[in-house]
Amino acid sequence: MIFKQKKVERQVSLKKDALDGILSYCKMKHPNECILILKGKSKNRHIVIDSLVIPPFSETGPTFAGFPSSFLPLDFSYVGIVHSHPAGSAEPSLEDLNNFFGLVSLIVKSPYEDEDVFAWDREGNSVKLTII
Repeated sequence: MIFKQKKVERQVSLKKDALDGILSYCKMKHPNECILILKGKSKNRHIVIDSLVIPPFSETGPTFAGFPSSFLPLDFSYVGIVHSHPAGSAEPSLEDLNNFFGLVSLIVKSPYEDEDVFAWDREGNSVKLTII
């Protein structure tokens, strides 16, 4: 007899103070994109994001944001990245997916309010996001 294991969907919880930091940073960098590293913990496909890091040597512009990951210190609490889309779309681009970092990617669309943050996996599938 063959048993199929049910795939457990990934879930992301974002602490409110981290969300506030993300939104403030996005507004400060607008009209350019911004990028931050997400820190937290992952257990049983549930990611809890509790803090942020400004990546060293990051570069941003109106249509791009990135950083050389080779300059990051080894830190197992990095769970992904968040970046903004000033043009207002929260869908990940092909470039976003090709430069995926960590377990989850958050995209914040303009005008950068609480309901403008969306989570994605490395295949571009939407991930449930809860603010805690």
